[in-house]
Amino acid sequence: MNAPAHFPELAEMTGYRPACPLCGRHETRFHAEAHDIEYCTSDESWIWHACDPCGVLFIDPMPVDRLGTIYPANYYSYGAGEAGGKASTVQKIKEALDRRRFKSLLSTVRGNQLSVLDIGGGSGWLLDMVRDADPRVTQTTVVDLDAGAAGLARAKGHTFVQGRIEDAALDGTFDFILMLNLIEHVADPRAMLAKVRRLLKPGGQLFIKTPNYASLDARLFRHRSWAGFHTPRHFVLFQRRSLETLARECGLEPVSFSYTQGAPFWSVSLLEELRRLGLVRITAERPAVTHPLIPALQAASAAFDFLRRPFAPLSQMELVLKPAE
Repeated sequence: MNAPAHFPELAEMTGYRPACPLCGRHETRFHAEAHDIEYCTSDESWIWHACDPCGVLFIDPMPVDRLGTIYPANYYSYGAGEAGGKASTVQKIKEALDRRRFKSLLSTVRGNQLSVLDIGGGSGWLLDMVRDADPRVTQTTVVDLDAGAAGLARAKGHTFVQGRIEDAALDGTFDFILMLNLIEHVADPRAMLAKVRRLLKPGGQLFIKTPNYASLDARLFRHRSWAGFHTPRHFVLFQRRSLETLARECGLEPVSFSYTQGAPFWSVSLLEELRRLGLVRITAERPAVTHPLIPALQAASAAFDFLRRPFAPLSQMELVLKPAE
């Protein structure tokens, strides 16, 4: 569906206000217009709206019936972490930091044998890191939409369940659940968190990572298809207040919160500026994430965010939660 021309003016004339996916109210406002600057799956315009009471942004309409189109075969997370591609220096550093982070988080979870669930975990490459980080991890499960990842995950000893976590029939509950860069991809984040809360054991922990739209790059590139919009694959975006509020409403209590670098968003946004100047070319066959300039842009962006991390909210958030007592 193509967005109407001059949407803000048309909305003002007609009074059109889409319902917020969290509260259902129509007290929403136009926030930005964006395009698919990464994978070029269409030339459509997509409209982002804000619900100020809930503190979220959301896309309208949500293309829930077009997942096969908006997630192309060369989507970055398909096959992520698998052999065959040469990891950049930034990726290697990130993986080392991820392993250390998992080890630290798991050290606070009690038990002689731990069960871990990765929602949207693909082939289970992150679960490989989790298992390496703590020998107590004996049961690992992936829930993912990608049927092609099933064989890879099972070959590495992970249980694989195809489908949405909201619909998944899982045996038992889990000590540790990963939900990394996922909640922003679903149309009903409340339903997802409510299901995950039921899957957590007492004393278990949920680790969420998601974009923060209240960041410098989100403001700078707001009207230039900020890469954190990841249009049209991100449906709902949060800031710290809204994410923690929703978690509490779903029976989850924050344990820790931190901001982390948003190099993927900076790098793709900057590449888009070069494209606008006619200096680079992005196509469906050669998406932004595979452009040879991306590693250098990511390295520079990560360094920039590292320097300002003590002083500013960055464009990625990490939240650790436990079941509320």
